[in-house]
Amino acid sequence: MSQVIDALWLTVSPPLQGFDCPLLKNLAQHATIAQWEYSQALDEPCCLETALVLLHDYLKHHDRPIHLLGHSTGGLLGLLYARQYPERVRSLTLLSVGVNPAMNWQAHYYTQRRFLPCNQQTILRQMVYGLLGCPPRDMTETLTKLLEQDLYQSLSLHDLVRSLNLPPICVETPLLICGSVDDVVIDPNQLQGWQQHLHHPVSRLWICPGGRYFFHYFYSQQVSEQIVKFWNAVLISHSSMGGWGVECGVG
Repeated sequence: MSQVIDALWLTVSPPLQGFDCPLLKNLAQHATIAQWEYSQALDEPCCLETALVLLHDYLKHHDRPIHLLGHSTGGLLGLLYARQYPERVRSLTLLSVGVNPAMNWQAHYYTQRRFLPCNQQTILRQMVYGLLGCPPRDMTETLTKLLEQDLYQSLSLHDLVRSLNLPPICVETPLLICGSVDDVVIDPNQLQGWQQHLHHPVSRLWICPGGRYFFHYFYSQQVSEQIVKFWNAVLISHSSMGGWGVECGVG
């Protein structure tokens, strides 16, 4: 890599990247952060393993552990990567990722499609209000179209036939779990379930006072402050343990 990267933001939902921009701009004031994107083609099978291989191809030439961050399924990808390659991950920040890490907005959408006598557009409009609160009326259709695009272009774990559930995924990597108190998808119970899986001394859970599913957009400054504080704690822990190899248990 030509540029030394401190942190990498993972996204598997290209249509929704606009919600990430304010947070990334804030974090860029404190670290060199890059974005890694995976886009799902319509004729490709949805496969987390393919995304993992491509992510590893990107990171395997990096000469030091890196901070990984991701929202929703992007966070799940980071979690799976940290489990498989712990020596390559300095820390992992998960936004809107519950203790059942496969749960996302699409799981809620498909559940409603199965059980409610409504068409796609009606349910997507309802999802806009559930995910974002009450946006301006002239924005509702735009946001509805973004969600529709995300159904077809993102790495989806769910469809009309079935929804994927995953057990909690445990890693020894320092973890920051962030969510919102009013998120209808990843509710506080899903967040609190992480407590028994925070094994590293600096791992922590932080719940935002609002912002719903995209709280990192509406509270980007507060979320950025929590992430930078966490990174600093990881750095101090790393130094006190005498090197990253000792902390991660690798030579």
